[in-house]
Amino acid sequence: MKRSLSALAAVLFIAAAVWAHGDLIHVMGTVAKIEGTTAIVKLSDGSTKSVVLDPETKSEKKGGTAKAADLTVGVRVVIHAKSVNGVLHAVEVRIGEAPKSAHALPEPPLATLPASFGPAAGMAASGQAS
Repeated sequence: MKRSLSALAAVLFIAAAVWAHGDLIHVMGTVAKIEGTTAIVKLSDGSTKSVVLDPETKSEKKGGTAKAADLTVGVRVVIHAKSVNGVLHAVEVRIGEAPKSAHALPEPPLATLPASFGPAAGMAASGQAS
């Protein structure tokens, strides 16, 4: 009985996920460029996809409604789009944060060095200090 219920739950979960997204195309990546009403998204494999942003496009950031100004070059996005005559049109845009640069150095920790640090400490330990 438990197996039957687990199988049924799995089927319902998968069906709900498929129904929720239907035939929408998922575009996930970082906004590389914005040209008018088109966002060019760089995907993880290095390729790009162009997606038209229509007036009907819903946008979200941090669980709330996003503004047009929130969609900028460098932010991460997940776009659900439909294809119309081979052109992707965004139905929903979820805006994330800009990724941290892989080349950026971390902020150095603010620390106080111990008094026994440095060349004078070494000389004192060896008996050479005056």
